[in-house]
Amino acid sequence: MTKKTLGLDDLLHSYFLSVSGRESDILRALREETAAHPLSRMQIAPEQGQFMALLVQLLGATKTLEIGVFTGYSSLAVALALPAQGKIVACDISEDYTTVARSYWQAAGVSDKIDLRIAPALETLDRLLESGEAGTFDFAFIDADKQNYDNYYERALQLVRVGGLIAVDNVLWGGQVADPTVQDASTEAIRAFNAKLLQDERISLSVVPIADGLTLALKR
Repeated sequence: MTKKTLGLDDLLHSYFLSVSGRESDILRALREETAAHPLSRMQIAPEQGQFMALLVQLLGATKTLEIGVFTGYSSLAVALALPAQGKIVACDISEDYTTVARSYWQAAGVSDKIDLRIAPALETLDRLLESGEAGTFDFAFIDADKQNYDNYYERALQLVRVGGLIAVDNVLWGGQVADPTVQDASTEAIRAFNAKLLQDERISLSVVPIADGLTLALKR
């Protein structure tokens, strides 16, 4: 929805990146290639990728989950932050978009860390649960179709361990969630999702206004 943090003008955003941005050359190259894509708005902001990489390191994560890959920026950022034995199960339905992702994972030397599953994500998540992988993931990132956010969240909550973290993208939705006149299905789904998590006692919650809004849900 947005490729930079909401509410920062261009001058302040540039300063923000100048004092905090540590984007690697391979991540920058992927971001710049994706910028020419008609759906480039789907890529996360570099400051968000860096923040997620830090969270993964803080967790000591070795096994993570990604729901929605696109051209692979978020998975590449996480994979680079994982230790050598780290693994990502990455869910997407597009061979076309993830072809770009695969090329950059290979170039970065992290393709062996990423298990890409091309199928509807709910099917992949259900298979993981059926195969006994509940409670085995350290971190999950949700950034896919908004009307299924609640379904993805419920499954991710089962798959992450106690003390594991779920990060959910686009929860401020370009500011549209705050405008009651906007009532399309995706916006309404995000509003309902945000309201649900506020009351969810299974998690500790923080909504961080980075990029397009990132919910952090720590499993209790």
